[in-house]
Amino acid sequence: MIKMVHIIIFIIISTLFLPSIALCNERTDMNNTTIWPSDAEGWKLTGIPAGYDSRTAFKYMNGAAELYLAYNLKHLTVLRYEKQGRSAVSAEFFEMGSSADAFGVFSFEQQDPDAGIGQGSEFGGGMLRFWKGRFFVAVYGEESSPDMDKTILALGRKLASTIKETGSPPEILTCLPGKGSVIAGRKAWFIRSHILLNQRFFISHQNILNLSPDVEAAVARYDMGKDKFYLLLIRYPSPGKAVEALTSFKKAYMPDSEGRYSVKTENGKWTKAGQQKEFVMIIFDTPDEPLAEGLMKETDCWR
Repeated sequence: MIKMVHIIIFIIISTLFLPSIALCNERTDMNNTTIWPSDAEGWKLTGIPAGYDSRTAFKYMNGAAELYLAYNLKHLTVLRYEKQGRSAVSAEFFEMGSSADAFGVFSFEQQDPDAGIGQGSEFGGGMLRFWKGRFFVAVYGEESSPDMDKTILALGRKLASTIKETGSPPEILTCLPGKGSVIAGRKAWFIRSHILLNQRFFISHQNILNLSPDVEAAVARYDMGKDKFYLLLIRYPSPGKAVEALTSFKKAYMPDSEGRYSVKTENGKWTKAGQQKEFVMIIFDTPDEPLAEGLMKETDCWR
């Protein structure tokens, strides 16, 4: 009887820890050289790939890790390719929390022409960046030359081919207005962190909108003539969380609104805020209040 109890306990414990064991094996495989391209244009994979997780990424990236942690970084593998007499080529292979997170990392600093690799890419200044599925990849060399550029692109294509899954950009981006008559140019970003939000439009040093890894937000900049204004659309896990966030925002950012959801700020522009179900929308710096109201009406998720 005692032996049988021990067997049952062992089975229960094994079942509880099985996901962790599988995850550990998956991470170990990421450091296995056989799953990575062995060479590209004469540059060969050297050494054992270095692996980092969300707790140790700072050891490799210092302050730059904040960007990836804001998009739910799970694991980073660093590969090094060398060729005799030439500078090395490095590849950083990030596993993010979801395809939305991988897209977010890629698009947040996107500025160079598309390289046609993965589901979205850019190449410039000797660096290739692309995303595919839940993965974001950066490939770069330690010198600038035509054959080095060719090697970087060739390695990028090989790395992209190792990713069998695909994903979709964040659905919340499709909600943003951009088809109506009030809209001219638009640039949009997917974010989860108030630190990243402040880099696109500064709101507060404090996280007054309660942004977190389980919150989805899209911030868009609209250019209409000489006017430039911003729309922030946030989806919270529940309507209750949305109400809490809007209350926090109004208290900190619109203390003189006296219960209204629109206010004319010190720069003579308008800020308008609202909440529906799990969504909060805030529009900043429109030249007049009717324009802000029009933007809300054209936001698909808002209707």
